[in-house]
Amino acid sequence: MADGVVSRGEHDELLVDARGGVRLVTLNRPDAFNAADEGLHGEISRIWSELDADPDVRAIVLTGSGGAFSAGGDLNLLERMVEDTEVRRAIMAEAGVIVRAMTSVRVPIIAAVNGPAVGLGCSLASMSDLVVVEEDAYFADPHVALGLVAADGGALTWPLLTSLLRAKEFIFLGDRLSAADAVQMGLANRVVPNGTAVEVALGLAERMAKLPPQALRETKALLNRALRTSVDSALAGALEAEVSSFDEPAFQANLARMLRRKPS
Repeated sequence: MADGVVSRGEHDELLVDARGGVRLVTLNRPDAFNAADEGLHGEISRIWSELDADPDVRAIVLTGSGGAFSAGGDLNLLERMVEDTEVRRAIMAEAGVIVRAMTSVRVPIIAAVNGPAVGLGCSLASMSDLVVVEEDAYFADPHVALGLVAADGGALTWPLLTSLLRAKEFIFLGDRLSAADAVQMGLANRVVPNGTAVEVALGLAERMAKLPPQALRETKALLNRALRTSVDSALAGALEAEVSSFDEPAFQANLARMLRRKPS
């Protein structure tokens, strides 16, 4: 890929900026706080294998446009997933692809968390290899609080990054986790001033891009072995459980309440 920005998706929901051996991947729905609609979710599921197959890629930075990393799943898409089981299963199949791909990409992924990382956004950060978070950003995984099984990210990764007890607290309750607390708990590497996450993440990515590629690639695979084992053993059943959650009255009532509050 020649250096420069490539727009992906019908409405440019995902941008890929090639900078030498580094790829800057930007979730690009700023008016929706980068919540994943059907188009963006599909692009996220496809991008990792494509980058992994590019022999020139040495490191990847993932961020969001505007003032958010990602607000999670788009409410209108979640409503469609309640009503249309084919859409539901297609999106959950893509969720499985995202988890498997992000945890097996051969090069490091660095999350530049430039704002709220909620739901899917929180999961994307948790599956990255390094996490740089701006001081006013926060994490939250509200799956359970909304009535969904937390299948596609945090429940698989957080117990390996922090203690099982701490992971349970924040995944069960869905409370916000500040940038400083995320670092203290082991869910992020460093807090940086607002507006600098991408710059810092790119600096780290450029350093990694200069490392001997085989040594970095095989060391990452070794470090991720326990994570990959967890994904392989738990993901299919977890996703099936989340598929069933969309039929639960508790989730449907919570989603309806959120849709009523959504600005028109």
